[in-house]
Amino acid sequence: MDYNQLAVNLLDAKALVASVGAIGILAIIFAETGLLVGFFFPGDSLLILAGVAASSAASSVLGEGAQMSIALLLVGAPVCAVAGAQLGHYFGARVGPRLFDKPNSKIFRREYVVKAEEYFEKFGPAKAVVLARFIPIVRTFLNPVAGTLEMPAKTFFVWNVVGGVLWTESMLLIGYFTGDQLAPVIDRYLIPAMALIILVSVSPIIFEVLRERKKKRAAAAESGDPVSSGRHRKG
Repeated sequence: MDYNQLAVNLLDAKALVASVGAIGILAIIFAETGLLVGFFFPGDSLLILAGVAASSAASSVLGEGAQMSIALLLVGAPVCAVAGAQLGHYFGARVGPRLFDKPNSKIFRREYVVKAEEYFEKFGPAKAVVLARFIPIVRTFLNPVAGTLEMPAKTFFVWNVVGGVLWTESMLLIGYFTGDQLAPVIDRYLIPAMALIILVSVSPIIFEVLRERKKKRAAAAESGDPVSSGRHRKG
């Protein structure tokens, strides 16, 4: 492994997958969700390309010797994602309050706590933990903030497992089945696949925002509030 090349390509998912192998990918998933310094890793695209590396298109996309075990990834990725997030929650519960009591800290700013509180209030703790998995950077910071906000560890664990499994398995399987179906022409579709990653990553949040707006409009209409429902009665 060329460590100088790897250091240059930490943000390049394709270079990471080709360089670090399955164990390295699992370590990165743990770091991105559990260590505050891991927020810059490209988790979504990394998992999808790992799925490709486990498919029949592995050698054409990533080069000879890049083939990985899909079974290892499907078992290891959710375990590492859940373990990392639990560490983040523990860190937030133990150390977070001392970090966030200050206007600014070396790692976080106070605004992260405010945004997390708003996020928890908007979606509720359960949805917040699950949906955060699909948002880069947020999935790193939400875990310690959840601990800081005193979300019970058992409750966090349940929804952490749900979110961790949904996130890792969906991304891996997208890459795996896409690689198998498009193996002869995978290079041609690599950029569109990355666009699909972004869409998949943000779609749960878009769905929830639209659903919440619809619920608020319906509630406002039932209460007869024309301003909140966005409709003014004539006459």
